[in-house]
Amino acid sequence: MFAFCKPVSSKKRFLPFRVLNDEFSFSLYEKAAAIPLADWDAITKKNSIFLERDYLKILENCEHTKLTPRYAIIYFKNQPCGIIYFQIVDFKAEVFGDLLDKQVETIKSTRLNLFEKYVDSNKDGILLRLFTCGNNLVSGEYGYLFDDKVGPEQAHALLLNLIDVVSKEEKLARTISAILLKDFHTPLEPKALFKEEKYSDFFVEPNLIVDIPRGVETIEDYISLFSKKYRNRARSIFKNLEGVEIKHLSLAEIQFHEADLYKLYESIFDKAKFKLIKLPKNYFSSVKSIYEKNFNVKAFFFENKIIAFASCFKMPDGTLEAHYIGLDYEFNGQFNLYQNVLYGMIDEAIKNKLSKVNLGRTAAEIKTTVGAKPVDLICYIKPQNTISKLIQKPFISFLQPAEWIPRNPFKDEGVEK
Repeated sequence: MFAFCKPVSSKKRFLPFRVLNDEFSFSLYEKAAAIPLADWDAITKKNSIFLERDYLKILENCEHTKLTPRYAIIYFKNQPCGIIYFQIVDFKAEVFGDLLDKQVETIKSTRLNLFEKYVDSNKDGILLRLFTCGNNLVSGEYGYLFDDKVGPEQAHALLLNLIDVVSKEEKLARTISAILLKDFHTPLEPKALFKEEKYSDFFVEPNLIVDIPRGVETIEDYISLFSKKYRNRARSIFKNLEGVEIKHLSLAEIQFHEADLYKLYESIFDKAKFKLIKLPKNYFSSVKSIYEKNFNVKAFFFENKIIAFASCFKMPDGTLEAHYIGLDYEFNGQFNLYQNVLYGMIDEAIKNKLSKVNLGRTAAEIKTTVGAKPVDLICYIKPQNTISKLIQKPFISFLQPAEWIPRNPFKDEGVEK
């Protein structure tokens, strides 16, 4: 009936300097530890934490759904000129079945009805293989990077060429599979090339970005720019934290509290719209051990118990990147935990004299109440067979953002209606 996803075992695929076209070659790796660090860093220049080899090694231990990475280095005359990062994720039928239950009622297709019966009878089997250029665990452009000698159009031609080679070797056409290129701020050029290759573009939930205004030295300075309504609301939110101790955790403290942090993270994960990949249980301590100065975990204690935490990166470009959080929902309303976490991120950026805060996706309306602005993200998807084409429309619909009302707390930009 439908083929299950099977890994490709041929080691010839991992020989170095395979021909990509007349001018370029590539080397493919299945483990981050095998990547030649000098060649990889020649492209990243350590300006992108989420493309650093040490960080990528941590993700290889993700749970819940298996994540299979592929790392490619592109060479021009045997000199590295680009890197490309893939994640291959196998969905279980039970995960994808939730999507089908909510999204495909209006599709009247015999083949899709058969597909739904297949889902019902194979709850524990591997059903869909998603071949992603980028990182399914963070939002942003972390799928590829080329040096300045390779222009955008040539880079995209090389990208699609390599995707064609690697996807065929992963035997995507024999499985219910799709190729996903994720999280771009502007459309990829040339548009005709992606259209010719049968990629469909769509918007996903936007990133919510806070720009820290010049002259702001404290969080009180920041909220003083709000209208009276939002300024009073922010102060009330801060006041609700009375009785809660906030502490930045050292590596040793993260290791001590790791089980509690992970349980709080799981409370967020369990409420997620699409439960794809779960972090490794030692994720926070592993990241802290590598990025001790640039990765921060802040915990909220009440009666000696952690009831919330927030993690973030200080990025090389001057942005504070909000990362994973965790909440005990029993205390969320009492202490306004979620909104205090958001303001805490802004406070952290101000104290570290950073210019932006990327609050990430989800809960867009709430994030705009603390001053965030939405920045659209574009993804591209390409189904690999007939069944994948049937799934594509509900899958895109599922990933697209729900309607929400943007808020504006700032007094100098007009009063919200």
